[in-house]
Amino acid sequence: MTVEQKPDFKIPDVEKPLQELSAFIASNPDPRELKRAVAVRMVLSGIETMKIRVILGVSKAFISKWKVRFIFEGVEGLKLGYQGSKSLLNPQEREDIIEWLRSKDYWSLEELNNYILEKYNVQFKSAKSYYNLFKEAGISWKKSQKINPKCHPDEVKKRREEIQDLLANNKEDIEAGKIVVYMIDECHLLWGDACGYVWGNTKKRIEIPITNEREKPTYYGALNFPTKQFHVEAYDSGNSENTVRFLKSLQSQNPGSRILVIWDGASYHKSKVVREFLSETNKELPASEWKIHCENFAPNEPNQNPVEDVWLQAKNFVRKYWDLCRNFKIVKWLFVLATHGQKFNLPKINWYKAGCYS
Repeated sequence: MTVEQKPDFKIPDVEKPLQELSAFIASNPDPRELKRAVAVRMVLSGIETMKIRVILGVSKAFISKWKVRFIFEGVEGLKLGYQGSKSLLNPQEREDIIEWLRSKDYWSLEELNNYILEKYNVQFKSAKSYYNLFKEAGISWKKSQKINPKCHPDEVKKRREEIQDLLANNKEDIEAGKIVVYMIDECHLLWGDACGYVWGNTKKRIEIPITNEREKPTYYGALNFPTKQFHVEAYDSGNSENTVRFLKSLQSQNPGSRILVIWDGASYHKSKVVREFLSETNKELPASEWKIHCENFAPNEPNQNPVEDVWLQAKNFVRKYWDLCRNFKIVKWLFVLATHGQKFNLPKINWYKAGCYS
């Protein structure tokens, strides 16, 4: 006969806590206290966290936070204004938290709050106490930025130096106007680009009447490297045929001059249609005499191109005058007004000026 072995741990009794929660919920507490209590009750009842998040519209951190508070403090810990039984960390606990913060690149205030609450049963009354911990750990408030994981900084640096050398080696012809250097990029303009943050009445929505969100013209922009003047043209889309049209337009504006184009590696920049156009234009000429010579920026890093900053300035200009945008025609007019024929003395232009190029 097999003797049944008793487990060496005690299964926690949740019946009493559930009764306590039920009584608190029935007392008709503040809606915020009620949501906390219901979330904890659902957890103790064995309902999955994901289901609780969907039903109550709360985060995983919210559920975890109030579950821990209830375990340590009971119903009192769920009430508004309750600060817990402890208010301070001892020096060693504080040092441990700072080391924990330093082990990661970034955190949120909510994560720090939950960590201290769960591990030390401490919740500060003021957010400043948490900010002080961040400061001691060398962590500051920063805006996150997008980055392409395929981008290689060494490759970007190398390519930038190659472009610098190319421009420096042709400095005399560039300054004489024999070679015109353009940095080129394309931009899609949407109705939504007129929407941004503005100061307005707290109780009143700021609305822009958008009638056709599908309209999306593509603007080809060319920044003249020596003069810093910007040329822009609108097309129905960015493709091989429109790329050729834009290159022909630049040619017509610079009769007798060779054109050096610096742009990204978009598929239609190197398409068969564009290659055939360049081949026909340059014919049998040696590379040093090509009428249109194209160079690429390093791949996977659009921020190399100063034209990106032109587009950003133009869209910010449109947003600034959002109240004038009664139709999309005005949006387009404002966009062109902010770009075409304007001069842009952008810091990124200096990236490509070698020591011998002024």
